[in-house]
Amino acid sequence: MRIANNIKSAIPQTESIGEYPKYVEKHFHSADKSLVGTLIAELMTMKFNGSRSIQNHIIEMTNIAARLQTFRMKVDDSFLVQFILNSLPPEYGPFQINYNTIKDKWNVSEFSSMLTQEESRLKKQGSHSINLIW
Repeated sequence: MRIANNIKSAIPQTESIGEYPKYVEKHFHSADKSLVGTLIAELMTMKFNGSRSIQNHIIEMTNIAARLQTFRMKVDDSFLVQFILNSLPPEYGPFQINYNTIKDKWNVSEFSSMLTQEESRLKKQGSHSINLIW
């Protein structure tokens, strides 16, 4: 009585109440696998394009990692830092080199803080161009 009609119509009639939850679990388990694959692909291919702040970009990637954890797919902090690092555009190259040369590994919070500082530095620096006309 508590299941929405559109969901009820997708689940076949069963002889016993015990079969009903089994069918629902089996049906949604395959959907979970598909969602996990989609989330992993999204995390691996996500790119920072500057349309929002680096902080929001990191939060979105962290949220994807948290969603994966609900499916028992733990994304370690060091992996997440690498995914974020790989999502950065070329202007963050010096930051990437600096991170790769230090001995310490940062957790996501420390990495986010440093990356936010780098974003501010890049914004202050700006891009300068000169057009020369002959």
